Amino acid sequence: MNHSVKILLKSPKFVFGTSALLLMLALVLIYPLINRNDPLEMMAMAFQPPDSKLLLGSDNFGRDLFLELMYGIRTSVRVGLIAGICATVIGLIMGLLAGYIGGLVDNILTAVTNIFIVIPSFIILILISVSINSRSSLVTAIIIGITSWPWTARAVRAQTSSLRNRDHVNIAKISGHSTPRIIIFEILPYIASYVVMAFVLQTASGILSEASISMLGLGPYNTISLGIIMNWALTFEAPVAGAWWAFIPAAFSIAIITFSLFMMNTGMDEIFNPKIRS
Repeated sequence: MNHSVKILLKSPKFVFGTSALLLMLALVLIYPLINRNDPLEMMAMAFQPPDSKLLLGSDNFGRDLFLELMYGIRTSVRVGLIAGICATVIGLIMGLLAGYIGGLVDNILTAVTNIFIVIPSFIILILISVSINSRSSLVTAIIIGITSWPWTARAVRAQTSSLRNRDHVNIAKISGHSTPRIIIFEILPYIASYVVMAFVLQTASGILSEASISMLGLGPYNTISLGIIMNWALTFEAPVAGAWWAFIPAAFSIAIITFSLFMMNTGMDEIFNPKIRS
């Protein structure tokens, strides 16, 4: 583990992505401790431009946009992490079982995966979001997670299929070890780096998915997220009013977070992927 971390720290892309993400998260966690105001409290007139009191001006309700942005980033990152965990776990289980057991189990799980791949996940996400009356950030994250696992499952299946006939796996079979034990101790460690990369990508995808459905008005209720901030700006015609501060900072935050995650993934891929490394 320590050896892998030392290798990763030699990747400029991974270090850059990780540093940018950690700096943003540090700001998001520290600033609300300094400014303890309610982010939903009216502080000024609608769409007041940035000044010394309001660093990013006010939104359509006269609320402090910078403080809203801090809470919005926190919510969006939390949704992305939960969605990434759900999607990675589902994809990992499906891929490991299909790739190792094979046969009828492989055919059934592969068919289910292909169905989810053929139907656009965003369409499924919208349909599920519309059918649910009460949506918290947790519910939204779980919905995103259960609609975005197929590509992880397919990739894990391919990796597992290539590992199931290796010598160490055959020795474990001959020794009488159970299937779960072989999968966990003989196969999973060999694809651990890929699982981490898949989780990073799923997290970035979860943040983008949350922003997309929130802009359509299908995101979580009674909270603030980056997508909801942009939805408010579009609903109350901030672009028409020239209030760039009402939506550009939120869009820029989404871009910075996802770009940082993609840089981390690229750095890990260059280290752990033999084809790229060679």
